Amino acid sequence: MRKIQMVDLKGQYEGIKEQVNTSIQEVLDNTAYINGPQVKAFQAELEEYLEVKHVIPCANGTDALQIAMMGLGLKPGDEVITADFTFAATVEVIALLGLTPVLVDVNPDDFNINVDAVERAITPKTKAIVPVHLFGQCANMDAIMQLAEKHNLYVIEDNAQAIGATYTSKNGTSKKAGTIGHVASTSFFPSKNLGCYGDGGAIFTNDDELAHIIRGIVNHGMYKRYHHDVVGVNSRLDSIQAGVLRAKLPNLDKYNAARQLTASKYDKAFEAIDAIVTPVRSGDHVFHQYTLKVKGVDRDALVEHLNGNGIPCGVYYPIPLHSQKAYVDDRYNEEDFVVTNQLVKEVISLPMHTELDDEQIKFITGKVIEFVTK
Repeated sequence: MRKIQMVDLKGQYEGIKEQVNTSIQEVLDNTAYINGPQVKAFQAELEEYLEVKHVIPCANGTDALQIAMMGLGLKPGDEVITADFTFAATVEVIALLGLTPVLVDVNPDDFNINVDAVERAITPKTKAIVPVHLFGQCANMDAIMQLAEKHNLYVIEDNAQAIGATYTSKNGTSKKAGTIGHVASTSFFPSKNLGCYGDGGAIFTNDDELAHIIRGIVNHGMYKRYHHDVVGVNSRLDSIQAGVLRAKLPNLDKYNAARQLTASKYDKAFEAIDAIVTPVRSGDHVFHQYTLKVKGVDRDALVEHLNGNGIPCGVYYPIPLHSQKAYVDDRYNEEDFVVTNQLVKEVISLPMHTELDDEQIKFITGKVIEFVTK
């Protein structure tokens, strides 16, 4: 059996080696390393794939989220509501901009932001909601957009983990994740469903004026060289990374389908195991992570058991954001985070990537079952 990887980037590369090498060589040949033809081509191709008017590439996913907020003109003291159960980058950029993060609980089944909790958290100072499409499936965007319209709020989708997922509204219309709110951010970190070979990110929007502002922000506030019209940052996707992404983008749906097939095989193996709760699909799920909940089991001991058998795994996330030293706030009450406080004790993510084979899946599931049923 091949060595099990949490993410097998080498195996994926072997399948697209010629396309990747050709794209990188084109950059080396034309020496347009910043804002070169590969960046412009990738931007256009991703706009077409997402059916969104504007894609603005940038240096990484954290920058993308920060720049989206800058583009909306949010001011220090404005409140931004987001999920307690997510990676710190989401709340980090809120704090960096002098905005006030407001953390709320998530759903116990799909791990996405709880809409009722969002509504309870809205105050006259609230200016935006940041739903995180966690682990590969969308938050309840129908309800979130309705709330936003009712209270005149911006919606900034954190789409770092769900690129390629489709959200189907109650009225039957479908849109790609990241194209529903006023603006969205994504990450092209190597382990993402669409990942480059370094750092990279992008912002999406259908708002022409907002897109114009953001294009200036990512490039030192310049629309014309040495004319700084807005306060900006230096955050650009380099051409080599754009070349890698161009090679991968035509395969994104295939990659996501492979993840979904692997998830179904995991589900089948665990379906009769009472101690395991497999991931709920509240809609299209592209499985950036395959995250279980374990009941009546020492999760940390399970992690040790799997690692001891050569199986990498992850705990996303072990500490709620409201308990992190950087974000502790007297405004928060533990009774408002019942679900998150439980999830951090129960969740475990198994290897999930496009190259997993049946032998590996059988070994992984066998070792999990061996531990939880002993």
